[in-house]
Amino acid sequence: MQRRDFFKTSLVGLGALSLASSNALAFSGERRFHVVFDFDVKSDKKNFPLDLYNPLPFNSDFQQLRFLQIDGNFESHSINSDNAYDVNTHYAKYSSSEKAKLLRITMEIETKNVSVPLELIKKASQANLPIPQDVKEFLKPTEHIPTSGKAKAKALEITQGISDTFEKVQAIYEWVCYNTYRDPKTIGCGVGHVGKAMDAGYLGGKCTDISSIFVSFLRSVNIPAREVFGIRLGKSEYSAKALGGADAKGFAKISGGQHCRTEYYIAGAGWIPCDPADIRKLILVEDLKYEDPRVQELKKRYLHSWEMNWVGFNWGRDFTLSPKPANATINNFGYPYAEIDGEALNYYNPKTFSYNFTSQEIL
Repeated sequence: MQRRDFFKTSLVGLGALSLASSNALAFSGERRFHVVFDFDVKSDKKNFPLDLYNPLPFNSDFQQLRFLQIDGNFESHSINSDNAYDVNTHYAKYSSSEKAKLLRITMEIETKNVSVPLELIKKASQANLPIPQDVKEFLKPTEHIPTSGKAKAKALEITQGISDTFEKVQAIYEWVCYNTYRDPKTIGCGVGHVGKAMDAGYLGGKCTDISSIFVSFLRSVNIPAREVFGIRLGKSEYSAKALGGADAKGFAKISGGQHCRTEYYIAGAGWIPCDPADIRKLILVEDLKYEDPRVQELKKRYLHSWEMNWVGFNWGRDFTLSPKPANATINNFGYPYAEIDGEALNYYNPKTFSYNFTSQEIL
């Protein structure tokens, strides 16, 4: 395997992306993970070219990429954020040959549990400060996130008579947590097509589906919101069965651990972490009722916090990677993406895509 050591150069630019103002955040529970992404991409063709894209973590107050090393037998590769959402991307190009298409990305990631105090959120909401221009980008609709039609009608219905921004967030959060459900038959994290879901009256799915409804409804009533795509790295302190597990030594196989969370923005408080999808996952996996005290406790927590046994990659939605792939626009970038002769591989299936992700918590 050809070795490429990018520890000194590949972190450049990764610290520019921050999800929230440090003045608003509270932290606890520092953790460190050794993470390995391994690829051995195969095809029925004897000789085939490959374009392989991987999301890399952003740096922020609550997560830091401390080490990054990239090894492989690629023809060329690069790290860039040349796209509409400044998404950190590793791109590897392989020429047509019978050689195995190998790649290993090794990372060490530090995280801290993150929350924004409710008192600060409420105070900022009452101040009704203007939304910064760059944040207004997260009020716009995308192909999968409508801000009109049935989505807007439902959001207006939920928030009728409410003028305070945070109270609107609470009302929509409560509605989404109560009315959506986790459908175990959904592939991967789901596609999060809110328009189709509303037209069909189908409120089931997985994390992207549920998160997208929340984001769409908030944007529809002029509250900036976005999904944050990432992957679980280790054991959850709240529910190892439902919200992230590992063995007794902190080792976890995480190839299918991708998870989509959300944030909403209130001027004066910044970007606020939130996760309605995990409420529904806890209910399904642990076979609990919505009224169960454990569900209600997590619902209170996840209105304004995240447990960081997870790392975030980006909030890109309906955008184009760089270098531009044959299938120009992708839905989101929480999974690796690859094309063989311009045809996209099924990134939801690590067995056919041939990748293996692992995480070892450094205890």
